[in-house]
Amino acid sequence: MKQLKDILYQVSLEEVIGLTSQTVGSIHFDSRAVKTGDCFVAIHGEKVNGHDFIQEAIQLGASSIICEEMPTQFSADVTYVRVKDTREALAYMANHYYDSPSKSLKLIGVTGTNGKTTTTSLMYQLFRNLGFPVGLISTVVIKINDQSVSTSLTTPDSLTINKHMRAMVDAGVDYCFMEVSSHGIDQKRTLGLDFDIAAFTNLSHDHLDYHKSFAEYRDVKKQLFDQLPKTAIAISNKDDKNGAFMLQNTAAKKVFYGIKSIADFQAKILEKSFEGLKLQLNGLEVWSRFIGDFNVYNLLAVYAVASQFELTEIEIVEALTKLEPVAGRFQHLVSPKKKVHAIVDYAHTPDALENVLRTLNAIRTNNETLTTIVGCGGNRDKTKRPVMGNIATALSTEVIFTSDNPRLEDPDEIIDDVEAGVEPQNASKYIRITNRAQAIKTACKMAKANDIILIAGKGHETYQDANAVKSDFDDVKHVTANFKLFNL
Repeated sequence: MKQLKDILYQVSLEEVIGLTSQTVGSIHFDSRAVKTGDCFVAIHGEKVNGHDFIQEAIQLGASSIICEEMPTQFSADVTYVRVKDTREALAYMANHYYDSPSKSLKLIGVTGTNGKTTTTSLMYQLFRNLGFPVGLISTVVIKINDQSVSTSLTTPDSLTINKHMRAMVDAGVDYCFMEVSSHGIDQKRTLGLDFDIAAFTNLSHDHLDYHKSFAEYRDVKKQLFDQLPKTAIAISNKDDKNGAFMLQNTAAKKVFYGIKSIADFQAKILEKSFEGLKLQLNGLEVWSRFIGDFNVYNLLAVYAVASQFELTEIEIVEALTKLEPVAGRFQHLVSPKKKVHAIVDYAHTPDALENVLRTLNAIRTNNETLTTIVGCGGNRDKTKRPVMGNIATALSTEVIFTSDNPRLEDPDEIIDDVEAGVEPQNASKYIRITNRAQAIKTACKMAKANDIILIAGKGHETYQDANAVKSDFDDVKHVTANFKLFNL
């Protein structure tokens, strides 16, 4: 229990009606969760305006209301606080309600278009393997040591973040690794968090349905580094054309990693195959179970972060060799008899898809067929669809355009958009099979010994979202079932 005036610390108040000395049970921005004595924060959402539910929250027992616009009617025993930005207010309030838990953690945030989940998960895995109490906030899961909590947002809301960080502190966690999305930064979900390290992976075409322009998308990501204090460390991929730009105005100590550029942490690829990578990291040889140049960058980011703490180079390198790939991120499946290779990957951006396909083409001998199964999500950035269609057909032997998560769009119309990007010389390379299960089955049925099948777009997801219904669907399970069906 906290007094309202204490959790309003740092919030810019524009008008107050009532007392701020009252106690607050809990904070909510969903009116349906409000109970007696709680504080309701009215948020302007993308689809719903929380200000429309102020009276409902009061009827359920809210004793204080935080809003951007005062309601037309007031209750005598309720305190009303008008602020300029309720998202910003919520972030500060959540932070103070849970006693600023990020200050008690070594908090490492990772942002970028691709690689956030893999990089944060590998950091968590490395530090956990070395015996440290650790936390993870990722797209796939929130973890407190070995306890897991499922999540559906890359960066959860500020209440959820602070709630779980408080639980981490109470559990004795030292390090917390967190994905930081552009949506999360823009919607101020990370405001007030005390980052010790922020790392940048890369930047490419994504989320332009939300950000409207690439420059806006880039500049929102940059805010994470602009807000770092001089006591923090900013780590960036120097090979990415936006890598130096991200750190341009930061007050934090700058650290760079790369393969092609001269950097603080450098890697050289010595060998690559479906079995893994042999690397040289700052002069030390390392064997990794990971595949692909993009994973070298992920490992470099992990190496760079781990090196900022009291760990020896040998400890870090040995721990890197024991890291295991993340589910749905270049997940490699091999059929038992004909050794057909299937790769299940979350690649849902043009850059990610191209990286995966170039990796596969660099490993294969060209005697094998490379079949790519790919679609695009509905109600998301439409401009990337034809780009992905072009990349898939240009870099594959055969392509099956299929349904991803169509959400509220017609899956066939999404495929039309993807198909529109195919260049004339590649027109004979693809077929359309809207049903994703049938697409995977067809690719497996056509596969011969040693062939390669890439199933892109959904990765770790175990559902398909169509017409506002999420149905069970797991790419990995469909692949393994078809391996058995066709005796591959």
